[in-house]
Amino acid sequence: MNIHEYQGKEILKKYGVRVQEGLTADTAEEAVEAAKKLTEQTGTSWYVIKAQIHAGGRGKGGGVKLAKNLEQVKEIAGQILGMQLVTKQTGPEGRLVNKVLIAQDVYYPGESPTKEFYMSVVLDRTSGKNVIIYTTEGGVDIEEVADHHPEKILKEFIDPAVGLQGFQARKIAFGLGLSGDAFKEMVKFVTALYKAYDETDSAMFEINPVLKTSDNKILAVDAKVTLDDNALFRHKDFVALRDTNEEDPLEVEASESNLNYVKLDGNVGCMVNGAGLAMATMDIIKLSGGEPANFLDVGGGANAQTVEAGFRIILKDPNVKAILINIFGGIVRCDRVANGVVEAYKKIGDIRVPIIVRLQGTNAEEGARIIDESGLKVKSATLLKDAAARVKEVLATA
Repeated sequence: MNIHEYQGKEILKKYGVRVQEGLTADTAEEAVEAAKKLTEQTGTSWYVIKAQIHAGGRGKGGGVKLAKNLEQVKEIAGQILGMQLVTKQTGPEGRLVNKVLIAQDVYYPGESPTKEFYMSVVLDRTSGKNVIIYTTEGGVDIEEVADHHPEKILKEFIDPAVGLQGFQARKIAFGLGLSGDAFKEMVKFVTALYKAYDETDSAMFEINPVLKTSDNKILAVDAKVTLDDNALFRHKDFVALRDTNEEDPLEVEASESNLNYVKLDGNVGCMVNGAGLAMATMDIIKLSGGEPANFLDVGGGANAQTVEAGFRIILKDPNVKAILINIFGGIVRCDRVANGVVEAYKKIGDIRVPIIVRLQGTNAEEGARIIDESGLKVKSATLLKDAAARVKEVLATA
């Protein structure tokens, strides 16, 4: 589950991570009041107005701007709020900005120059360890650094059984070329950041940039945080951080029906039980000349209700020209799935796209018979190659 920058910063602060302070606003008038309060709290006289959407690259899209007085705060906040912000991560359709963060200006003059770094904490699945990824090239897209200067991206692997060790935090600070007070501050920053990531059961913490201020403080200017959905039962307060306005409406609807759904850009909808089978099904669709329109896993206990919910979600995608249902009957019997498909089809009614149902496993033959004798415009298949041929056939006439 992705959360907003300001929410991520609140989590970081609880673990002792120094952050760029800020207050949120939903209107231009609220932005001015937030700026006044921020001045009282931090003494800042310049402000950074930042669009709050679940995407990076906001600055390049015009979603991050500097205001030097309250009049500019009102003007800029009014411009950003309500805009359809387009970045590399939003796609051409962009995201509607409903909230802005009024943040303190932390690029103030001082005895030493400011310096931007990049740092993130994620799980490295290959090694089975957490890894802190860091580089001196902060403030730009990490993908650009990886493409042009891969040697500048450093990694520190952390055994989850023992956690981050002191020498590792110091190694990172050394790797960033710091010394003196800035070195000590970075050690504290890294230690607190890893603790926040670990204890919140997060999937990712990405800070870009991590800033060394002119007076050698180390702080998070941005915070991109992804919480692990599977761990939310241990962090019930995090559930309230979800912003469904930032999610695809179909994915939100699917989650309400306990379906694992991800919308894609193809023309063949697929419904399966099991993530591995879903990936294989998507391959079948591509090999048949189509493109998968979604990832949809109905789980091991597929029944009429889950099939109906899956149908309704897939059919709301106007790009779908056909639907492939691929079910392995292990936990659930194929005849029950077939009856569920027939029942759901009749309940929804007026389904205008061809449907192919491939059932394999317990009572697969009985399931195919139920499909074939239903009188509905549903085609059955037993083998993967049969399903592929059916998909190719219906796409040729779509």
